[in-house]
Amino acid sequence: MNGRPILTQMPEVGHRLDRRTARDVIAEKLMVLIATNMLRPGDELPGERELAQVLHVSRETVRGAIQTLAARGIVEVSQGSRTRVANVDLSDVTVTIATPNAIDSYDLDSVHAARLHIELKVVGDAAERIDVATLEKLDSLLEAQKLCGSDPMRFLICDREFHLAIYRACGNTLLADFVTDLYTYMMNHRRIAMSRPGAIEASYEDHAGIVAALRRHDRTAVVDAFRHHLMRIYETTRELLGEAAPAHEHTRGDTAR
Repeated sequence: MNGRPILTQMPEVGHRLDRRTARDVIAEKLMVLIATNMLRPGDELPGERELAQVLHVSRETVRGAIQTLAARGIVEVSQGSRTRVANVDLSDVTVTIATPNAIDSYDLDSVHAARLHIELKVVGDAAERIDVATLEKLDSLLEAQKLCGSDPMRFLICDREFHLAIYRACGNTLLADFVTDLYTYMMNHRRIAMSRPGAIEASYEDHAGIVAALRRHDRTAVVDAFRHHLMRIYETTRELLGEAAPAHEHTRGDTAR
């Protein structure tokens, strides 16, 4: 032995043992977007510049990630045209803790109740812990959302990065990962919902209010803004699924401390 305590030589629990490059991380992010139906077979990926802005990396990193996915047959790259998502099944890909299929197997009311119970606690903690760098990232993502126009796919790519940045600011990586899995629920329906007139504008306004409350480190205001946002998601998803249970029944007893 070299005199160093054994525990200092052990890898951190929950972290991968291999060293991933920025290109690998972005390739994994794009693969998750496909696995959760945020990007579908045949979809054209946004341009390198746009993806670089949303994912906060260089265009070269994005280009390398796309090359990695192309080599695996996950995307198709053609000279002179946009990169397209290939017809590939990624349903077995783990997003953070579970696969999208595992989350989608639960009913809407159960997932909504879980989000109200856990997510409001997570974002409340984020309100108290969020740092300047994360607030700047959220501002950048708000600007990117303005440029999405009426394209639900582009908006949801920004939306995911926006939500994940807030979840991670809570200081508990396990809770952040769990809430991220809940976020992926019925993403194919979310794309349909976001294509409706006014949906993107309404979500952008929700996001702007959330960032304003986060900047003030106002826990109550952040929780209230997120509750409003989650109710919007629940109601539109319920409508798309053809469910008719009164929305107010699923907010009773909700507390976020």
